[in-house]
Amino acid sequence: MRHNFKNLKIWILAMEITNDIYKLTATFPKLETYSLANQMNRCSVSMPSNIAEGSNRGNKHFQHYLNISLGSSFELQTQLLIACQNDYLTKEKTEKLENKIIEFQKMTTGFINKLG
Repeated sequence: MRHNFKNLKIWILAMEITNDIYKLTATFPKLETYSLANQMNRCSVSMPSNIAEGSNRGNKHFQHYLNISLGSSFELQTQLLIACQNDYLTKEKTEKLENKIIEFQKMTTGFINKLG
């Protein structure tokens, strides 16, 4: 079964997270431009991109791409916490964004199980 990725709630949420991350990393110190900021941007982009790529395949392959997207979200969550430790963002902003990432993880895990 093929899925229109633009209609998937997980893709919509992943796009929102990506947008939030890009706005956030733009405020990081210049020394982070090619390290943590770049890494966070790449992880966030990987989330909706893998959903989109997998949506055109059968369920078994789609699950694989969803798992990659999920892995990127855990990576991003860790990087967000590192950014907070380094005082690049407030605890409040960190929590708000981390909650979105956790919501994405729950929704994606549920979707993977539904496909299986």
